Amino acid sequence: MMPDKNQPKSTAMLREAREAPEVVSRLLAINADLCRDLGARLRADPPPFAVTCARGSSDNAATFAKYLLEIHSGLVTASVGPSVTSVYEARPRMRDALFLAVSQSGRSPDILNLAQAGRDDGALTVALVNDTSSPLAETCEIVLPLHAGPEKSVAATKSFIAALAASLQLVAHWSEDRELLAALDSLPDVLEKSAALDWSAALPLLKDSNNLFVVGRGVGFAMAQETALKLKETSGIHAEAMSAAELMHGPWTLAGAHFPVLVLSQRDETLSGVNDLVSKLSSQNVPVIVAGAAEGPATVTLPWLDGLHPFVAPLALIQSFYPLVNAVAQARGRDPDNPPRLRKVTETM
Repeated sequence: MMPDKNQPKSTAMLREAREAPEVVSRLLAINADLCRDLGARLRADPPPFAVTCARGSSDNAATFAKYLLEIHSGLVTASVGPSVTSVYEARPRMRDALFLAVSQSGRSPDILNLAQAGRDDGALTVALVNDTSSPLAETCEIVLPLHAGPEKSVAATKSFIAALAASLQLVAHWSEDRELLAALDSLPDVLEKSAALDWSAALPLLKDSNNLFVVGRGVGFAMAQETALKLKETSGIHAEAMSAAELMHGPWTLAGAHFPVLVLSQRDETLSGVNDLVSKLSSQNVPVIVAGAAEGPATVTLPWLDGLHPFVAPLALIQSFYPLVNAVAQARGRDPDNPPRLRKVTETM
């Protein structure tokens, strides 16, 4: 039987994305004691606020951590621009804060500079990093390894999901939330099932689109950011991540027949507003792709796993998305492993 020339080829990005369930299983097992100890320390001496520091996909993972900390832990969390210290040479006051640096390589000078400034000022510095021999791991007081192993594709996949899982594990042990800890136990299986879901129904619409809104809200907003980034870097689509609430403040006037909207949603307090958005977009004849709990007259509805903890559901959606973006890139004549003008490790000042 001749191979189907229209089928996307296997790529390093796709193979690495499919390793994510195994990566997360390993991370949860090895980091459990680290997170229990750190959680006990944070309960004994609660930080007044938290700071995140990251770039690229890692910054999207930091957005997820921000929402977890603010919603579940009640901890005001700020994303501090690394250029504040590396370019402007300012020294923000971070004494006693929880400082989370998220990075795959742990080698970007601006991330290192801000992490050092945080530690020098008395913050509790924690690195979520894949390379435990990196300068970032040496700079921070505590290291939560991502255990993703080598990642050859320029587009991060398994290391991104690992960073999400590491944030979730930290918050679960810090809060001693039994429901969330139980949800973590099932996460590798959830990811395995999500990776097998077929999202190819969205391919015809996405491969012909040059502009796209990707919508999420709350803990799911980070997945909208990551989805938009992957569509940009692998497929050359001008995709913009938007909060479901922010989209209604003006940007939605851009949406139309040639400017579709991809909606990612989880079953939580944000769902009613997201449902309203889907209905309004559809009433304006905007093509809408729905993935997750949202309901409404969508152009394309993608399969998803229901009944998940709302903090776990976004990880399931991004796991299902990666095979789709691999196919979109190839359908547009691109190699997702080698995006133009990009390289694996980007070092910024």
